Amino acid sequence: MSETTPTAAPERAADLPAQSPPVDPAETAKADASARLSWWRGDGGEGAKRNLGLLATLVVLVVIGILTRPDLYGDASWVWGNTLTILKLASVVGVVTVGMTFVIIGGGIDLSVGAIVALAGVWCTTVATQSYGAGGMIFSALTVGLAVGVVNGLLISYGRLVPFIATLAMMVAARGLAAEISDKQTQVSNDSFINGIATVKLLGIPLLVYILAAVVLAGWVLLNRTTFGRRTVAVGGNPEAARLAGINVRRHTVLLYALSGLCCGIAAIMLTAQATSAQAAMANLYELDAIAAAIIGGTLLSGGRGTIIGSLLGVIIFSTITNLFAINGLSTEAQNMVKGGIIVAAVLVQQVQFRSLSQFLARNRATTT
Repeated sequence: MSETTPTAAPERAADLPAQSPPVDPAETAKADASARLSWWRGDGGEGAKRNLGLLATLVVLVVIGILTRPDLYGDASWVWGNTLTILKLASVVGVVTVGMTFVIIGGGIDLSVGAIVALAGVWCTTVATQSYGAGGMIFSALTVGLAVGVVNGLLISYGRLVPFIATLAMMVAARGLAAEISDKQTQVSNDSFINGIATVKLLGIPLLVYILAAVVLAGWVLLNRTTFGRRTVAVGGNPEAARLAGINVRRHTVLLYALSGLCCGIAAIMLTAQATSAQAAMANLYELDAIAAAIIGGTLLSGGRGTIIGSLLGVIIFSTITNLFAINGLSTEAQNMVKGGIIVAAVLVQQVQFRSLSQFLARNRATTT
């Protein structure tokens, strides 16, 4: 009697692992291109398109300069020196604008930044503070700016004051305190290290420009690559939804104004170095310049949206306009009128945004039915 060895039944086709169809490189490339196009047309590409528009505006301003003063723009060394002059002019306001951008994205406003710069500058140039050297002056300016920013945040978040009123009151109080400390006199900075910040160059570029670049880079990383930045956008877009999502809105508001005050402290050192002195009237109307630059850069006044790069381009545009008027011998009054017109146009563009003709027609049909 022979024994038979049992053999395994052959696997059915249904039991075999499914084979994925071969990937067509052409289809993958087409899908990637479609995704990039959707990003460009949607909200993701809105900031990039706005920044390209700001760069185009800068090009137009340069062309105007070439047409109005070809004798100057024909000299390459003058063009390089003038570019560095524009960047130095933008450096102090640019640092203040970085802090202002965070505040506005978070749904607030800070009218006291100019006064904070003045107070920090006056405080760090007192005889008592200068006796501690450059380190004491820098520490004093940063501490004063940070402290005043924290007070603003506490008044707004826990005191429940409207940001406009709280920072307006701080603007008046900080100017008054600066005048009291300085006895309404100009305080001269005698520290060679502090004064050298405005004159030292590295690789032919002023140190002030490097400071601006460092602050802008830190602000960009903080806004786009950290939880703090995402929370800022959430708080500015919808504070109640942010609170329900577990964000401590009050504490975050205090941190935003503290950040703005810290930027003002940095700007105070830079401005003191440029003037080799400080007084209560310094940094006049810096708050308006910072707000205007942020708006030009695409930051919504209602909060929830904004970019650091856009704000920087806004500062550079205003500095270029100032330089363009100066080399053509035009009045400051005309310059201010042009700036005012640009601000109004930027706000109108923010309010009237139709991404396509179909969306425009769809909204019209919705309103007529």
